[in-house]
Amino acid sequence: MGGYVRISRIVGTLISITLKVWAYSGLVMVICFLLYYFYGGVFAFILLIFATTGILYQAEDNFLFYPELPSHSRVFVPIPSMYGLPYENIFVRASDGTMLHMFFICQPKERKHQSPTIVFLHGNAGNMGHRLQNSVGLYHNLHCNILLVEYRGYGLSEGSPSEDGLYADARASIDYLYTRNDINFSEIIVFGRSLGGAVAIDLASRADYADKIWCVLVENTFTSIPEMAKVLLGWKLLQYLPLAFYKNKFLSLFKVLQLRVPILFVSGLSDTLVPPRMMVDLHNRCGSARKQLVQFQTGTHNETWTVKGYYHALAVFLQSCRLRTAGEKTHNVQNGLVGVEIPCPWTSKVQTI
Repeated sequence: MGGYVRISRIVGTLISITLKVWAYSGLVMVICFLLYYFYGGVFAFILLIFATTGILYQAEDNFLFYPELPSHSRVFVPIPSMYGLPYENIFVRASDGTMLHMFFICQPKERKHQSPTIVFLHGNAGNMGHRLQNSVGLYHNLHCNILLVEYRGYGLSEGSPSEDGLYADARASIDYLYTRNDINFSEIIVFGRSLGGAVAIDLASRADYADKIWCVLVENTFTSIPEMAKVLLGWKLLQYLPLAFYKNKFLSLFKVLQLRVPILFVSGLSDTLVPPRMMVDLHNRCGSARKQLVQFQTGTHNETWTVKGYYHALAVFLQSCRLRTAGEKTHNVQNGLVGVEIPCPWTSKVQTI
């Protein structure tokens, strides 16, 4: 009888423990179900947003850089001699060791030393060979040497394009020019169109390179990539997206505040890609006392250089830079201020053609 009682107690204890475990397990399951029911969607949404933004962040380069458009742009680069331009085929290493391909188009030997030299920074598609027709006009109308720069990942240059990489490539182009002994270092011009304009503004905003640049020409460029994303995509959500979510920023609107070299903004008012108001914003915000904005009514994003009066506007600007530089030197010599920079502001001109 006593054994039966002990067994009954043991079985009752086991059943009690089992019931408690079952109850606690059930309670835990209910709590987990309720958490998932009320908050699981939030966690899943956060995870989805995290994954999506990560994918978009890595894919941003594909939305911005088009080195293979048109096809074969990475294997065939038209050469200047196809357009009757004398040139040198140049390969230069950037500061990180990336090999860059460039063309140096030079004026005849008797004029090369005195001529200005344009560093040509092109847009986000194709290669530098696709800018040779424009180079013909610059060569004959402005009587300049031209260094056509091929960004990393474009044309025959090594590497892959990135914002910092393009900035480094622009600096490498200036460094290369200063290894030559056959050009006029007092008249080095940095020209940038579209994406190249943002690269040019970054280069001229750097104190260690601004002193090496005579003036800057930017054409149909934008204020920043985040602002362009809002224009092209039209998503209201982008207004609240932090800058950290943008892999490439190209914040020209902030960098122009630091500019001190003379700069000409060339804007095509028929540009349907980059809103012309962005060029107005850049001009208004620019910190240089010597700045001008020239607007062409029929100028489109990539063809403003074909509009009548384009090269004349550039030539007039360069001549005004040249006359002012000569005037400042004369002023300094007459007043015993050689080597001293004298502020000499221009009227901020806006001209529409």
